[in-house]
Amino acid sequence: VKTVAVDYNDRVRAGQVLARLDTTKLEAQARQIRATLDAAHARAEQALATLVEARAQLERAERLAGVQLLPPADLDAERAALKRAEAERRNAAAAVAQAEASLQATETDLTKTVIRSPITGVVLKRTIEPGQTVAASFQAPVLFTIAEDLTKMKLDIDVDEADVGQVQAGQE
Repeated sequence: VKTVAVDYNDRVRAGQVLARLDTTKLEAQARQIRATLDAAHARAEQALATLVEARAQLERAERLAGVQLLPPADLDAERAALKRAEAERRNAAAAVAQAEASLQATETDLTKTVIRSPITGVVLKRTIEPGQTVAASFQAPVLFTIAEDLTKMKLDIDVDEADVGQVQAGQE
């Protein structure tokens, strides 16, 4: 937790910032993924150039084979080279898509580092302090308890049998 903007009994509005989490690690992760994405784009461009070159080589080989100047084995090798270049291009495109998805996930996590009030109300409980580590593994931790309208609260209470005769309607 980097900062906490509200305290117990503070009034808050819907959308108001309650706390901010430290983004240092996520920002570093985003930079790393952007670099991976840049490298994936470069590999995709390289794979495209290899594919274009393989197609041109195959066309030349087919022309030469058509006039009996190239052995069939060499023509087969050029066809195989084209297939490898096509597969490498698809592989490079998949690496770009994977890096883009990772970057999008990290950027989504970054947007979730600002905790905002979902409702207008009063902070009843605050369970975090600046500097505290917040970890959500299987269940999201409760950082704040906010009551929307304290005049419409319903209380469930236990009254001892000996005192129930003293309870009257409208009693505070």
